Amino acid sequence: MATIPELNAIERKKLVKQSECLYKLSHFTQDETLLLLYRYHGLTSDKIDRVLFCDLLHDWFGMTDDYFMDKVFKAFDKDSDGFLNQEEWVKGLSMFLRGTLAEKIEYCFSIYDLNSDGYITREEMFHMLKNTLIKQPTEEDPEEGIKELIEILMKKMDHDNDSKVSLQDFKTTVEAERLLIEAFGPCLPEEKYCERFAAETLTRI
Repeated sequence: MATIPELNAIERKKLVKQSECLYKLSHFTQDETLLLLYRYHGLTSDKIDRVLFCDLLHDWFGMTDDYFMDKVFKAFDKDSDGFLNQEEWVKGLSMFLRGTLAEKIEYCFSIYDLNSDGYITREEMFHMLKNTLIKQPTEEDPEEGIKELIEILMKKMDHDNDSKVSLQDFKTTVEAERLLIEAFGPCLPEEKYCERFAAETLTRI
């Protein structure tokens, strides 16, 4: 359960006021949003940077892939200033913990669309899978195995046959096969970590 940090009356009043606005942008109640702001306040006197956030992803949500943890940070950091402000913190965790399937599909697609042009290409798939797949000792060329996997995924996902995956392609695929939402790499926490974080942070002592 959450531990409330020591705050003076002015600081507490300020956070309560912020929670009144921020909870409306999330799937949290106002009280849960306030607890998230307390947690944020307990982590930093300023803003959360990439290094701290990646440490939190590892410690709180069991994420271990440095490449994709960096991508998650960039997805949370909506204004691209290199830090997470309180609004980005609340909205990002709302998607992690309570997000709808549609929200998570858009989030994962934004991470996999490496150049933000609205499509996931074979080249992007290759880059992500090469960074993610565990390479086992084999006589076969590992790059050939990745290329074969890409062709399998393209057949499943490229519904309009234009040799790339659009958001609509990705959405149609994931709605039919939920497990493919993280087809190109880990960018969502497992449910057990979400439940633990919620129990530790979103309920008062």
